[in-house]
Amino acid sequence: MKIVVLHGQMHKGSTYNTTKLFLDKLSDNNSEIAEFFMPKHTPGFCIGCFNCFTKGEDTCPHTETVQPVVKKMEEADLIILESPCYVFGMSGQLKTFLDHMGYRWMSHRPHEKMFSKIGLVISTAAGAGAKKVTKDLKNNLFYWGVPKTYCYAKTVGASSWEAVKTDKKKQIESEVTKLAEKISREVCNVKPGIKTKAMFKIMKMSQKSNDWNATDKEYWIKKGWINGKNPW
Repeated sequence: MKIVVLHGQMHKGSTYNTTKLFLDKLSDNNSEIAEFFMPKHTPGFCIGCFNCFTKGEDTCPHTETVQPVVKKMEEADLIILESPCYVFGMSGQLKTFLDHMGYRWMSHRPHEKMFSKIGLVISTAAGAGAKKVTKDLKNNLFYWGVPKTYCYAKTVGASSWEAVKTDKKKQIESEVTKLAEKISREVCNVKPGIKTKAMFKIMKMSQKSNDWNATDKEYWIKKGWINGKNPW
């Protein structure tokens, strides 16, 4: 299994350690894991130049930082996005990276490989907010075309992993084990459901009448999607 992880932070707190538990359960000797840490691998802020939409992703001012991560995601069987909860949202550094992925949404130029992947989104919080983070991260994966995404959100009741109570850690490990087993059974064997297919159909209709972005429309024509071919 090929796994790519986008860590929304550099520190190794509760979200990081929960993610490592998942990796321990999901990986074996044949697994390939690529990890990116934000802000170390975060590009500069999106400047709204629209180059990625109208001229192609390689014309983005930050393409040298963005595209190595994108390529690893395209190669992966499982994409993991994780972030601690910061004021009821994901970390700013992870959001900065995701802002650069707008061109890969189904409304623009989705990659066909995304329609066969599984996503996993993870967040922890000392109090409330982790579910809000995972919901936002899941939405990003959905609009990339990822047909199945699992969410793991946990209130840990502590500001550091070391301070999380032993019983809570045992509960997390038990839940992680069960979810990891489910993901392992389904990885490389997932297909788009009704929601993904319906969104793709809507985007297909939109591209047929697209008269403002030739780059997007030409991409869809080249893929054969406008004429009825599907990416799955």
